[in-house]
Amino acid sequence: MSRNINRRNFIKKSLVSPAAGALALQAAQNKASAADTVKQSDSSLRLLSPEAGLPKGKIKNLEIGRLLLGGNLLTHFTHSRDLKYVYNLTAHYNTEQKILETMAVAETHGVDTLVIHTAPGVVSLLKKYRYRQGGKIKWIICPTAQVDTEFDAYKKQVEMLVEEGVDAIYLWGVVADRLVSQGKVDMIAKAVEVAKVNGVPSGVGAHDLEVIKQCERNNVDADFYIKTLHHHKYATAPRVDELTKVTAEVPGYWCKNPDEVVDFMKGVEKPWIAFKVMAAGAIPPKNAFSYAFDNGADFVLAGMFDFEIAEDVLIANAVLKEARRERPWRA
Repeated sequence: MSRNINRRNFIKKSLVSPAAGALALQAAQNKASAADTVKQSDSSLRLLSPEAGLPKGKIKNLEIGRLLLGGNLLTHFTHSRDLKYVYNLTAHYNTEQKILETMAVAETHGVDTLVIHTAPGVVSLLKKYRYRQGGKIKWIICPTAQVDTEFDAYKKQVEMLVEEGVDAIYLWGVVADRLVSQGKVDMIAKAVEVAKVNGVPSGVGAHDLEVIKQCERNNVDADFYIKTLHHHKYATAPRVDELTKVTAEVPGYWCKNPDEVVDFMKGVEKPWIAFKVMAAGAIPPKNAFSYAFDNGADFVLAGMFDFEIAEDVLIANAVLKEARRERPWRA
């Protein structure tokens, strides 16, 4: 960790040099511009004041708001079912400048943490926002190297992320799902350990509940889980055949067995970040957030465009005040 601290100190000292003075001035102007965006653009961005915030929880020593900003829309990894144009539409809207503005809007409204994966250009953009524009948003990032077949590459990605200032790391759910299906729970444990050795909270992502079950049964020392949760009360949700009692395998859902997830997570003592709570836009935020928090999630991870953030924060705050839970808060 000393290398990481030295790097951060170096960056801070560099910003007070004459050459960096102009950069700092530009950063202030950029932040002011982002604040102006929040204050002056359409009403959906003016629902909250800069002093507004969110209730927080802790993962180890990392304190974060209970609504987190998802990275898929920012990296254009949209889940839009058969609407093929949505990917290009998102890519054209979320330009580099718009992504920087989105992070600023999120911070202004109390969303203090971004969850994202190491897509090309992501880390450099996050560094630009934090170190050049003075952004404070925290980073929870999953490396994309395959821990079982590219362990050295995975380890180097973790070390790089820690050096650049990541606040927590987790094993990508796509990878964890595959590892469990192949009987490689030991590799999940190895991935968790790599991040912990480097001094940051270390989690496991999953779409398949079996990942969480195997981690718990095998005492994988994860600090938190990122697990999908959404109900099936929407038009494109899977339907159970009344004769065969088999759930149809259709595109458009990411939590196959929500009731089982809710029941199992009641006994899990680690913090739980729920994601895909809106089933990629099929479930309205109020309905989705209520379902997630009422059913035990400690945090909700939501993909949001800049113009959605203010309203979603209002909704999250209202939902949290009225949450009725069986599962205790674990963060």
